[in-house]
Amino acid sequence: MGRDAREQFFYAMLDAAALDSAALLSLTMALLDRGIRWFQLRAKGLSTREAVELAQELRRRIPRGGGRHLLINDRVDVALLAEACGVHLGQTDLPYREARRLLGKTALIGLSTHNLTQATEAEAAGADYIGFGPIFATATKRDTWPTCGVEALRQVVSRVACPVVAIGGIAPHNATAVWETGVDAVASIGAVSHSATPTAVVEQLLSLRRRSDTLDAAEATIG
Repeated sequence: MGRDAREQFFYAMLDAAALDSAALLSLTMALLDRGIRWFQLRAKGLSTREAVELAQELRRRIPRGGGRHLLINDRVDVALLAEACGVHLGQTDLPYREARRLLGKTALIGLSTHNLTQATEAEAAGADYIGFGPIFATATKRDTWPTCGVEALRQVVSRVACPVVAIGGIAPHNATAVWETGVDAVASIGAVSHSATPTAVVEQLLSLRRRSDTLDAAEATIG
């Protein structure tokens, strides 16, 4: 994720385990229409062939340029075959160095982190951005790390220079505290792929970001 991510704020997680292909593609188009530019496909449970075909369909709908990016969760092979922009890797996935060797210098590679040590190590390795979480408890991912909390997120944001994407249980009722850490973006699986009104939830999250920025600007003026 490049620094233009700071202008975007929302990272859409497309979960193929929650939506069939038609619904997932329809959701993607709706989010694109609302200006969302960063997408990650989670194709857990799909065969390699199914994952590649779905990623290729998404790739056709999310063309390169205009700051639009499609990344694949975990699967470097799927990213290569679908000509995606890159991958997002977890702590137990293919090591960053090997993924970079396979994907090349121009690919985007994000790394999931769950504490400050992992975050600083990911930045030192060369990650284009880091995901940090889970910030709050989440029912979306079963085998997850312990919750990190907002203060740990704030510490990571203050210590690393690469973009930080917060994830894990983030919803409109708790998003303000997340935005106030200065995090670059939030990602959500539940708000996008598990919601009956995903575009409305995304609009709420972005509205809270704008409100947080307005308050920060006002406080700076008063100060």
